[in-house]
Amino acid sequence: MLNLHDRSCQTLLTYTPTPIQEIHDPLFDQAGVRVLVKREDLNHPYVSGNKWWKLKYNLEEAKRPGYKTLLTFGGAYSNHIFSTAAAAHELGFESIGIIRGEETLPLNPTLSFAKSCGMKLKYISREAYRQKTNPAFIEKLCHEFGDFYLIPEGGTNALAVKGVEEFAQTLGDGFDYLCCAVGTGGTLTGLVKGTPADKTILGLSVLKGGDFLNGEVERMLEKKTENWGIQTDYHFGGYGKTTEALLKFIKDQSIKNNLPLDSVYTGKLVAGVYDLIQVGYFGRGATILAVHSGGLQIK
Repeated sequence: MLNLHDRSCQTLLTYTPTPIQEIHDPLFDQAGVRVLVKREDLNHPYVSGNKWWKLKYNLEEAKRPGYKTLLTFGGAYSNHIFSTAAAAHELGFESIGIIRGEETLPLNPTLSFAKSCGMKLKYISREAYRQKTNPAFIEKLCHEFGDFYLIPEGGTNALAVKGVEEFAQTLGDGFDYLCCAVGTGGTLTGLVKGTPADKTILGLSVLKGGDFLNGEVERMLEKKTENWGIQTDYHFGGYGKTTEALLKFIKDQSIKNNLPLDSVYTGKLVAGVYDLIQVGYFGRGATILAVHSGGLQIK
């Protein structure tokens, strides 16, 4: 069992600034651009990156009325499941993870870690998982598990967007483009809300067929905003999928720029930024800030 209780609740909920790292490549010199990476993977060893910000106000909200249990949803390799399990353990909550698909033994590192943090894992079919926002389905879970504070899949809700908006306001104005990976749209929405209108915010979908995410972000923004967009060509086969080329790119970044990336989110983000630079998307003189949203799942 991991000993996470040696850090207080205050440590989790108080933000320690993380560095902005400039990365280098001959391509950037040829294109006349600078590329910076906000290293949010360093903001907490277990609840890292955007998960810290997305969980911050949800955890505060759960503590206020005295909930004892957190319940959330995710896939077998979910960063959100990993981070929620760690945060719950650290703050003294019970936790339940509703996992998409059948149990596979031995457990993979993500679910093994979640279980070591005390998270109860309930596996449901993909068909049943599609009911995760259905009030009747949530009511059935209440009957099974008792009272709980519900955190949606990926942690994305209004409180998550509020947290990411707060993060965006710490970034200053030393960039022209702000880029992030997109899974549910919550992080992109918060960045759009918290970033000045003269900046361009660009999301890179890690999902195949991610065009629907435009509608999700528009819904969460609640008002029309013109300074953002989503690129949908950098999913590398779909969520959780990868290619040999992407894995080589990730390895090269670790060696050349001392930049650790994962193959689900941040590797696709940075590879996409490289390609967009190659095709002249950003224009000469641009400074591009990419948000490292964690996902390395350090055990």
